[in-house]
Amino acid sequence: MEAISKEKFQPAKKTTSAEAIVRPSLNYWVDAWRRLRKNKLAMLGLTVLVILTLLAIFAPMFSSHDYATQHLKETNLKPNSTYWFGTDDFGRDMWTRVWWGTRISLFIGLVAAALDLVVGVLYGSISAYFGGKVDSFMQRFIEIIYSIPYLLIAILLIMVLGSGITSIILAYAITGWVTMARLVRGQMLVLKEQEYVLAARTLGAGPWRIISKHLIPNVLSVVVVQITFVVPTAIFVESFLSFIGLGIKPPLASLGNLLSDGAGVLRYQPHRLLFPTAVFSLILLSFNLLGDGLRDALDPKMRR
Repeated sequence: MEAISKEKFQPAKKTTSAEAIVRPSLNYWVDAWRRLRKNKLAMLGLTVLVILTLLAIFAPMFSSHDYATQHLKETNLKPNSTYWFGTDDFGRDMWTRVWWGTRISLFIGLVAAALDLVVGVLYGSISAYFGGKVDSFMQRFIEIIYSIPYLLIAILLIMVLGSGITSIILAYAITGWVTMARLVRGQMLVLKEQEYVLAARTLGAGPWRIISKHLIPNVLSVVVVQITFVVPTAIFVESFLSFIGLGIKPPLASLGNLLSDGAGVLRYQPHRLLFPTAVFSLILLSFNLLGDGLRDALDPKMRR
């Protein structure tokens, strides 16, 4: 056989480009935000929510009329240059009332989300981590709370405290956190058996440190998604109670009582139902779009 020339063999060149880091590493939340930005519907929902929130805060400032001030000589006016959304039966400015009602409804929704975040997450975490008799007792208590209709509690509180924001929030505080607690408990029953929790327990970490430092951070993605569905649910409940006359009472405005008033004069004053309905629908739709987008962005299985 002919000998192979040594000239055909050349030493391989050392290349480090394959191992070079061409972009900075991303943590979990930065990566989730990057994927959320690619979801056009979710970003549309987020943008609409930001705009509606800013309008609810600042829009009444651009009107010279208060939400409760009556102008009896200017009742039931159509939208015009002075009253952008028209007026109601008492001559009150609908522009101010719609955005003030949006502010009230968003406030109730955010308070409900805060209650879910604090009470529901802590209750579910404690129940799942300690397990045994503690878990059994806490779950039986949840079942009792869950069996009581929210509407019944709201009616009883309204009879005692009177109708208003306080009664609605208290009624939700009694029953609204149950779903969040069950969801967190189910997630943590799986997480507490993971190796990193066992390692933390072996190194002497106490229950509260494990719950706060290891378990809760790992269920935040699920909690964040659930929160985006809690807020519209609370807004819908408040609007329903106000619609049937058990919630916010005039002259204080909420989307619920604005819808109720507008439905009664739909044939002659359609604008009084159109504007609060549009705002109400946009809030619910935007939260649902954002919730779907967050669920995809925070789920590691959805990574491409």
